[in-house]
Amino acid sequence: MTNVRKLEGEKTYLSPLTPEHASLWYRWHNDLETGQLAASPGHRTPGTEKEFREVIERFIQNKCHPFLISDKATDEPVGWCALVRVDPIARRAMLAAMIGEKSEWSKGFGQDALRLLLDYGFNILNLNSIELIVHEDNVRAIRCYEKLGFQITGRQREAKINGTRKIDVLLMDILASEFESPVVLPTLEKADNRTKPS
Repeated sequence: MTNVRKLEGEKTYLSPLTPEHASLWYRWHNDLETGQLAASPGHRTPGTEKEFREVIERFIQNKCHPFLISDKATDEPVGWCALVRVDPIARRAMLAAMIGEKSEWSKGFGQDALRLLLDYGFNILNLNSIELIVHEDNVRAIRCYEKLGFQITGRQREAKINGTRKIDVLLMDILASEFESPVVLPTLEKADNRTKPS
């Protein structure tokens, strides 16, 4: 299946996530290492491909905004990201993401894709605040979020138990005023210029 390039960055592009992508989710989340990094406190990762398909269907029905992340050079899927718990009145949402292909970690795919997702959230959905949670020991993810402009706003102590370890969960957020659009606003401005009378 050819993926639609809804938003295109320097290294990645985002396509709408569909139930047909459930097999990728199933594989990524059932990997012990990637699954532990992604799991939210109190959240049970679905165990079967059918359950993952149902989660994606609920995402779509609940007007969440899930995307597949693909490598721009190869068209290969490397992960997913989403805006969930979207509140159009408070203009807030929660960000969730995973680079599921471990061979593609530390290549800048996550940062590139999340910059696109933030651009979508702030400049298409008109959000004012986007927040996330992350385990305090996920140093690579925290570094990525900080480079994007996220700031730590809180801490849930020992909110995640990983084996015998109790791990704090950090709350982070970014405001629209702290973000510079890499794709959406330049594209809209270009379209406006084309429609203006000469």
